[in-house]
Amino acid sequence: MSAVLLRKLLTRDDAYLWPRLSPSTQSSIKSILLACIQHEQTKSIVKKLCDTVSELASGILLENGWPELLPFMFQCVSSDSPKLQESAFLIFAQLSQYIGETLIPFIKELHTVFLQCLGSSPNFDVKIAALNAVINFIQCLNSSSDRDRFQDLLPAMIRTLTEALNNGNEATAQEALELLIELAGTEPRFLRRQLVDVVGSMLQIAEAESLEEGTRHLAIEFVITLAEARERAPGMMRKLPQFISRLFAILMRMLLDVEDDPAWHGAETEDEDAGETSNYSVGQECLDRLAISLGGNTIVPVASEQLPAYLAAPEWQKHHAALIALAQIAEGCSKV
Repeated sequence: MSAVLLRKLLTRDDAYLWPRLSPSTQSSIKSILLACIQHEQTKSIVKKLCDTVSELASGILLENGWPELLPFMFQCVSSDSPKLQESAFLIFAQLSQYIGETLIPFIKELHTVFLQCLGSSPNFDVKIAALNAVINFIQCLNSSSDRDRFQDLLPAMIRTLTEALNNGNEATAQEALELLIELAGTEPRFLRRQLVDVVGSMLQIAEAESLEEGTRHLAIEFVITLAEARERAPGMMRKLPQFISRLFAILMRMLLDVEDDPAWHGAETEDEDAGETSNYSVGQECLDRLAISLGGNTIVPVASEQLPAYLAAPEWQKHHAALIALAQIAEGCSKV
């Protein structure tokens, strides 16, 4: 709690306390914060300490007000302690958001530590913290040449996801997916050189019925997010027609996940959402988004190839799925 209260006092607002403290008090606070990160064992407290350090550093690092901090963080990353490694990456992630320009002079060193931890750390907490930090750092780089220096990290970034899945750790996998979705939305061009491998991995996850629905839905969200990044990466997903067809097929199968209860047939009131599952809802929404983002010239040929089999099938669920799909893609295909 004291770390939380201290953070509030160190936030740059009307109650900003730091400039009113004596140099000796400032020095003591900085030293105590770093010592606490080193010695505290309770994870939730360590995270609050990292938040406090990040808040303070964002206000004073630009003016060289904490010269000991970055050497301390690189020391933590290079240590054998997963706790210290994770702490350093948590701070790097926040500093990249707040004052990323102060980290750019250390781009070479950051590349090295990111690659090392993403590639070799056996600890998933460290890997997720490193993944968060590298994605935040990539987003703060204004130069495409600087961003391209981190291209070789992408396989290790994706492996963080696949290794978590292979270990049955879907909670970690979902964290990784959420971070990668953020990258796809803000820096889609970063993915372009390895787009086939990355999108292929995501569709493989989306197709794996043994995985949790939440994991599969996030993998689909990643691909849809890339398709929607038209302004930042125009036409990138249209160059992968085989993947568009595969994604359309996945979404069609999700529309089959509807429930039927004979009691509904004689119900006095109509419930439009009756029988809908989360798979059905995601499939419906994503078909709409996919058609709008890629347009009719891309989607109509795919739909024309896949929908006749649904309409010709004996199961009512397939007829229903085909009709819903037509309704969902209508807006995006209206100009064809």
